[in-house]
Amino acid sequence: MTETTQPDRSPWAVFLIFLRLGLTSFGGPVAHLGYFRAEFVTRRQWLTERSYADLVALCQFLPGPASSQVGIALGLSRSGYLGAVAAWAGFTLPSALLLILFALGIANYGQAMPSGMLHGLKIVAVAVVAQAVWGMARQLCPDAPRITIMVAAACLVLLVPSIWGQVGVIVMAAVIGLLRFKPPPEARHDPLPIAIGRRVGLVWLLLFLALLMGLPLLTVWFPHQALSMVDAFYRAGSLVFGGGHVVLPLLQAEVVPSGWVGNDTFLAGYGAAQAVPGPLFTFAAFLGASMNQTPSGWLGGSICLLAIFVPSFLLVMGALPFWEHLRRHTHTQAALSGINAAVVGLLLAALYQPVWISAIHAPRDFGLALVALVALMFWKLPPWLVVVCSGVVGWLSATVF
Repeated sequence: MTETTQPDRSPWAVFLIFLRLGLTSFGGPVAHLGYFRAEFVTRRQWLTERSYADLVALCQFLPGPASSQVGIALGLSRSGYLGAVAAWAGFTLPSALLLILFALGIANYGQAMPSGMLHGLKIVAVAVVAQAVWGMARQLCPDAPRITIMVAAACLVLLVPSIWGQVGVIVMAAVIGLLRFKPPPEARHDPLPIAIGRRVGLVWLLLFLALLMGLPLLTVWFPHQALSMVDAFYRAGSLVFGGGHVVLPLLQAEVVPSGWVGNDTFLAGYGAAQAVPGPLFTFAAFLGASMNQTPSGWLGGSICLLAIFVPSFLLVMGALPFWEHLRRHTHTQAALSGINAAVVGLLLAALYQPVWISAIHAPRDFGLALVALVALMFWKLPPWLVVVCSGVVGWLSATVF
């Protein structure tokens, strides 16, 4: 790793660098990783190209938001644990604050919003999820066996629409991957520029597992809405493979059937989340602020935001010491091939339920979704512009028709 000047090693400097990225990084996880590469490999030379590729591989292997986890690891490499928190805060807070404000606006002034605008946001969510399904399927399902896993996963999740059905699909896909796939050997790589002892890493991993298994028990023994929210969002942040869009079905299964958030509000917020920079996981802040039960508002948004990102911190800090061994393990890579195909199936199922059936009610809805999809995929318009235009078109459509 090339050394740079000392000032950018302080947590405050790390925060400011990531704050600028958090204010300007539109386009989703893949785009975020491109921004990070330009900033930290090309411009600042915090790490080498090969080290950066290795870090991205680790964060794509772990459940959770890959771009945020890369940012956490970069902050950790520059300024220790405080740097990890500073990097996360700078990259995450702009979009989280905007989405909480949007949630409060819907709650307090929803009737003042032009008729049809929320429906337009729900329609653009169809285009965004369809684009994610297409892009992920091309990358993660390149052959017939993985396409088959994708389709089977989508069918099973639609038949068993619960978070446990989704977890079961991921487990079955991992087993199939172990039995079916044989990945090629990895090329030479540079060691990651982060030093954490295996003993310390094991402590972080044990804490991650303790919370994952212990929080559901605590919600049974000590029933409380805030604790139930922490459990639901921590579990969602722990079980999402494949990026931010895949969190949609997990969160929908947690907050809509329970009555915490209405389905219309859920989809409107998901559409709005495409218009803000930063990680899509900040959608959790919108949901927390939109809760029909207390805590909600700023407190609810903060609780859900922290709960969904805590697993990312624990997994990154826990997995780094073991990654050099794991990345060479062909069984690990084979299982991941099956898991990746299954998560595309989860997103495909979410495209139908709840996204499609809640937004497409008439031919003009389908037409708007189709135009939005073309605008995103082929015209390459910024996502925020497509979202804003869809909201306006939804309003005009409701006014005219």
